[in-house]
Amino acid sequence: MMPEGQGAPASPQAFRSSPDRGLSGPAACPPPQLPAPGPPESPAPRRGAIRASFPQKLAEALSSQYGLNVFVAGLLFLLAWAVHASGVGKSDLLCFLTALMLLQLLWMLWYVGRSSAHRRLKDTHAGARWLRGSITLFAVITIILGCLKIGYFVGFSECLSATEGVFPVTHAVHTLLQVYFLWGHAKDIIQSFKTLERFGVIHSVFTNLLLWVNSVLNESKHQLNEHKERLITLGFGNITIVLDDHTPPCNCTPPTLCSAISHGIYYLYPFNIEYQILASTMLYVLWKNIGRKVDSHQRQKMQFRSHGVMLGSVLGLTALAATIGVVVVYLIWIGRSKTGSESALIMFYLYAIILLVLMGAAGLAGIRIYRLDEQSLDESKNPARKLDADLLVGTASGSWLISWGSILAILCAESCPPYTWYNLPYSILVVVEKYIQNLFIIESIHREPEKLSKDIRTLQVVTVYNGNATSLPSCFESRPAAGDVAPQDSEMSHAANGNMCLREVDNKEEEEKSWEGALGPARHPHFLQGNAQRRVLRNIAAFLFLCNISLWIPPAFGCRPEYDNGLEEIVFGFEPWIIVVNLAMPFSIFYRMHAAASLFEVYCKI
Repeated sequence: MMPEGQGAPASPQAFRSSPDRGLSGPAACPPPQLPAPGPPESPAPRRGAIRASFPQKLAEALSSQYGLNVFVAGLLFLLAWAVHASGVGKSDLLCFLTALMLLQLLWMLWYVGRSSAHRRLKDTHAGARWLRGSITLFAVITIILGCLKIGYFVGFSECLSATEGVFPVTHAVHTLLQVYFLWGHAKDIIQSFKTLERFGVIHSVFTNLLLWVNSVLNESKHQLNEHKERLITLGFGNITIVLDDHTPPCNCTPPTLCSAISHGIYYLYPFNIEYQILASTMLYVLWKNIGRKVDSHQRQKMQFRSHGVMLGSVLGLTALAATIGVVVVYLIWIGRSKTGSESALIMFYLYAIILLVLMGAAGLAGIRIYRLDEQSLDESKNPARKLDADLLVGTASGSWLISWGSILAILCAESCPPYTWYNLPYSILVVVEKYIQNLFIIESIHREPEKLSKDIRTLQVVTVYNGNATSLPSCFESRPAAGDVAPQDSEMSHAANGNMCLREVDNKEEEEKSWEGALGPARHPHFLQGNAQRRVLRNIAAFLFLCNISLWIPPAFGCRPEYDNGLEEIVFGFEPWIIVVNLAMPFSIFYRMHAAASLFEVYCKI
C-alpha cells in the first residue's frame, strides 16, 4: 500500500458523479469559469469631452477639403490633356502626378519610421488578408505595366520628354512601398499626430484616385479608337470617324517590339485600374479610423473552406469557361464584317441573359433563406463594412445609367436592327440582377456570426487505461457547478463516463423538440436549418463570386457591346453617348470586382 501523497494509479472508483457537477474526483477539472462581466456603461459625455471632439471634426473637415481640392485640380489637368488644351501637354500632367506620388512616398516613409517605435491599436475589420493578397497580385501586374511603359519610352526616346520615363519609374517605386505600407498598417487606428496623419492619408487616397482616373482615361481612349473603327462594319457610315490618340510623332525602333509593347500595355490596364481603386478604398478606411474609439466587438477569424460547395463551384467554373470562350469569339468576329459583328453581339447578349437569370435566381434564393432565419443583424460601427455597402450601391449606378440609356434608345428609335432587340432583356436583367445581388451581399455582411448555443456546457471526461489518465474534451456544460455534493458509492465504468454527456444532450434535444411542438412550425421553421442552410448559402456565394469574375472579364478586356451596338449613338448622338459610357463604364467594371471581393468575404463568413 503506497503512502498518502504519492501518485497512485487512478481507478474507476475515483470518479463519481452528481446531478449538478457531472463528474468529480481527484483528476476532474474544475468547473468552467463564467465569463468576466463586461465593462460598465460609460457615463454621459461631459461638456469638456464634447469640446475635445470639436478639433477632431475640424481636422477631418480640413483634410477632406484639402483632398478634394487636390482631386479637382488633377481632374482639370486630365481633362485639359484629353481635349488637347493649348499650353497643357502630357509632360505637365505627368509632372503633377509624379509630384503627388513623391509627396505620398515621403509621408509613408515618415509614418513607417514612427510606427516602428510606437505600437498602434488595430481595427480587426479592416485590411483582410485576402484583400491584401488581391492588391498584391494587382500591384505585381502594375509593376509589369510600368516596365512596359519604360520600354515604350526607350523605343520613342527621340521624341518623348524625360517625364514619360521618370513617371513609370516613380510609379513602380510608389506601388512597392504602398503595398508594403498597406500590408503592415491597413488595420491601424491612429491616435497620435491625428491632424497631420489625416492630411497624409487623405492625400494618399486622392493621389490613388487620380492615378486611377489617368489609367481609365488612357484605356478609354484606346477602346474608343477601336470602337470608331468597328462602327464602319455595322453600317453606321454617317458617324464621323476621327481617331483621337496621342501617338508620338516619331518612329519606334524596333517597330515590331514597340507594337507588341503598345498592345500589351492596354491589356494590363484593367489590373492597374483595379489596383488603384483598391488602394484608395483601403486608405480611406484608414482615414476614417483616425481617432476612432475602439469598441469591444471583435471580428471572428474567417476561414476558407471548400468542403460542400461542389455544385456552386462547378456552375461558376462553367460560367467562367463560357465567358472566356465568348470573349475570344467576340473579339475575333466584331469589326470583321457586318454579319460577323451582328452574330458576335447576339452571341454575347444570349450568353449574358442566361447568366444574369441564373445569378438573379441564386440571389433571390439566398435572400429567401435569410428571411426564414430569425438571426439578428450586427449593427456595430464598422467603417469598412459601411464603405463596402456604399460602394456596391454607388458603383452599380454606373451600369444602371448605361442600361436605362439602352432601354430608352430601343424604345425611342425609329427603326431597330434585329440584333438590338436582344439588348432590351439584357439591359433590364442588368438592373434587376444588381439590385438583388446588392440586397443579398449587404444583408450577408451584416449578419452576426453564429454562436454556440447557451444550452450547451462543457465537461471534462477522464479515461483510465493501463493506469494512465487521459483528458478528453467530450461535451459541453450548460450550467455552473453548484458546489460540492456528497460523493456516491456506486462505481462508474469507462463506458458510463464516455456516454454520460451523450445522455445529457439527448435529454436536452428531447426537451427542445417538445418546445418546438408546443410553439408550432411558425416559431422554428424546419426549412434548411443548421449545416444544410450554411451549405446552400456557401454554394450561392461561390456561384455568384465566380459569375462576377466572369462578368468582369468582358468589359475589362474590350468586349463592350455598349460601344459596338451603335443604336444608342444614333438616338442620343455620338459624343453624348460616348461621354456617358466613358464615365459609367469604369464604375461598372469596378462593381463586378468589388462584388466578387464582398462575396468572397461572405463565403468565408458563413
